[in-house]
Amino acid sequence: MLRFRFLTVVAVLLLGLAAPASAAEPAALLSPEGKYPLGLRTLHLTDTSRADPWVPSERRELMVSLWYPAFPIGERAQYLTAAESAATVKGLGLDLPADAVQRVGVHARKDAPALPSAGRGWPLVLLSPGAGNSRTTLTTLAENLAANGFVVAAVDHAYEAYNVEFPGSRLVQCIACQAPGEPWPAAMEDRAKDISFVVDTVLGQRSPRIDRARVGMAGHSAGGGATAFTMAADRRVKAGVSLDGPLSRPVALDRPFALLTSPIGEQQFGAGWDAGWPALTGWKERRHLPRTGHSSSTDNGYLTVLLNQKDKVPPATWQRQYGSGDATASLEFFRDYLTAFFQARLSRMN
Repeated sequence: MLRFRFLTVVAVLLLGLAAPASAAEPAALLSPEGKYPLGLRTLHLTDTSRADPWVPSERRELMVSLWYPAFPIGERAQYLTAAESAATVKGLGLDLPADAVQRVGVHARKDAPALPSAGRGWPLVLLSPGAGNSRTTLTTLAENLAANGFVVAAVDHAYEAYNVEFPGSRLVQCIACQAPGEPWPAAMEDRAKDISFVVDTVLGQRSPRIDRARVGMAGHSAGGGATAFTMAADRRVKAGVSLDGPLSRPVALDRPFALLTSPIGEQQFGAGWDAGWPALTGWKERRHLPRTGHSSSTDNGYLTVLLNQKDKVPPATWQRQYGSGDATASLEFFRDYLTAFFQARLSRMN
């Protein structure tokens, strides 16, 4: 299984924030294309029934960002917390303001009241990030889904990403990234338990109201593999998308599943995909995107190009992570594909 260079990916993002276009126009994510204003809540969840796989003396903790259609009331949300931004900048030894990543503009309003939904509620989409990456890297995808009438829950799995702030000012690091051997196949399967717990929790809330018959999931890299394992373990998840995610063993699925691949993904994970593809008996699509890189579906490449910092990234790193195509166009494709996929596959069910 490919050993990703996690710190390199984060460094690419921060280089893109080194020199804002102007003081009046800070870097901002792509504007979502949908009719609904956005709200964003941050949830801290603890599954008291499970030990954490990385720190068995602790119960399993998760940080969740919940985007949803909302009344446009209140202050703008932040891309990262102040502590997450400062720790990331300091940890990489970059000559940047401590709030460089925190200042990235987003479109959701913090804790805005949810809009009422027609019928039985909004559809729900779960998002799981790549190994070593936080849930924040999928913000563009989440905002666009929410602007089109979805509730979106992006999950940080404890000790599987760098510099994620938990309550009590705890900055949790990526133990899994430094574990010996190949820890990620087991981690992807364990994430299925995390996602099911999140589904239980979110469905139990009164606001925003969710239609429990319309639940989907998507993930990048390890999160993509986790999507397949979650669908196999939890039939409430009706459709899934893997964004260049490895499949460490075949899983039997009879529901819609899409796999979007990059050249490096095909090189590193293609054998596992070939072996597992026959076990997918529902609607399925495997689409190779030859001009993308492994992380083209994340925010990072877009932000780097936006601020004219691509020339500071080693060409081999850029090719591996973002491919040969235009980074903005690639991110727009993934954003639009996920929205169209879940609109089609989570249509109203009786």
